[in-house]
Amino acid sequence: MAQGDYSNAVLVLNRAVKINPGNIDIIKDLAFDYYLQKDYNNALSTIKPVIDGTDADDQSFQIAGYIYQALGLIKDCDKLYKKGIEKFPESGALYNDLGEFLWTQGDQTAIKQWEKGIQIDPSFSKNYYNACRYYSLTNDHVWSVIYGEIFLNMEPLSPNTPELKMILLENYKKIFADADLTKKNKENNKFATAFIDCLNKQSNVALKGINPETLTMIRARFILDWYSEYAKLFPFRLFDLQQQLLQAGLFDAYNQWIFGTAQNLNAYQNWTNIHSVEYDGFSRFQKGRIFKIPAGQYYH
Repeated sequence: MAQGDYSNAVLVLNRAVKINPGNIDIIKDLAFDYYLQKDYNNALSTIKPVIDGTDADDQSFQIAGYIYQALGLIKDCDKLYKKGIEKFPESGALYNDLGEFLWTQGDQTAIKQWEKGIQIDPSFSKNYYNACRYYSLTNDHVWSVIYGEIFLNMEPLSPNTPELKMILLENYKKIFADADLTKKNKENNKFATAFIDCLNKQSNVALKGINPETLTMIRARFILDWYSEYAKLFPFRLFDLQQQLLQAGLFDAYNQWIFGTAQNLNAYQNWTNIHSVEYDGFSRFQKGRIFKIPAGQYYH
């Protein structure tokens, strides 16, 4: 399957099913292989006994969802995801897939699914990705930059990373479009209001324009203000990470990695050559950790 040789994969997996007919992992692989071949009818007939039985896991419902969508079984797909979530209410993956399915149908309630996924399964990354893009489209810049940066730290090597870096840069520009950030703050949310309050104190720095250098200054001062005023009220792993990088002397490199690559890739490469020590230190730091959001740090 990994090599794209789906016909030989089917041959091997069918024999594996005969040897061990109750093995759900083999059946899931076989159904997914049929799906990759666009043999959707065989894919459906393979996975359906699993999701109708008692041994299905949340991934079984995910695979079935892809197959249902490919077959155009829209109503059945909606019921399938809801059945899966009822059975696995803490599966961030199923909330994400239901949100994506609703989004393809033009249903704006997709965001409710992504938010629920973030709340109940905070270390599953894809809900942050979709919520960031949604809020960017609806001009909710605060939650777009927060969720987008979380995703970047969870999946720094994702093919979606360049897209979200650009979204973050553009949304910070929009946040600072007015000299007084509080005027356009329509949030009835204490966390978001605190976020805007701390950013607003650095509004004068934005007079020089929004770029990697000014954002590093703004965000460094933001962290100092946040930890003097709001950190005890709103413990937040993302801001803990920023504080850690600031104390380690790696915050400049971190901001260049996010905003420098989005604004001007050649300029960023030039920066890494000039600041090789900081760049190497940040690269080692990034490779040596896994970023997760703890349970209980949901403020939306």
